Amino acid sequence: MAGNVREITVRWLDELRFEGGAPGRPPILVDGNSAAATSPVELLLVAAATCTAADVVPILQKQRVALRALEIAVQGTRRETEPRRYTALHFRFTITGAGADEAKARRAIDLSLEKYCSVVASLAPDIRISYDVALR
Repeated sequence: MAGNVREITVRWLDELRFEGGAPGRPPILVDGNSAAATSPVELLLVAAATCTAADVVPILQKQRVALRALEIAVQGTRRETEPRRYTALHFRFTITGAGADEAKARRAIDLSLEKYCSVVASLAPDIRISYDVALR
């Protein structure tokens, strides 16, 4: 049984710079040297943060939080040896909105990181995932 298949295309520009993305959508610039654009390993952090944000926003809204702002910073720890993959991700959520409290925020984040976020679920199971929350 085939699942929901997604496809992207990446095109080499020069040096270690590439552009890519889903067909028919604006391309994303990616730089393997981290000089001119976000690097591939940084882009993985962006994907994880965006994926969890896309879960947390509607969950908080269902909890009747009048969300005004959500910011997520992610710190990834990588191995020193090849492959220099991530061994830990730490998310820092900053949530602003009437009705937001720590219990609601943690419930939304736990649901995302443990159940719904397909990017985090696609990572190696031995990667340590942690987070903290600040309410503004």
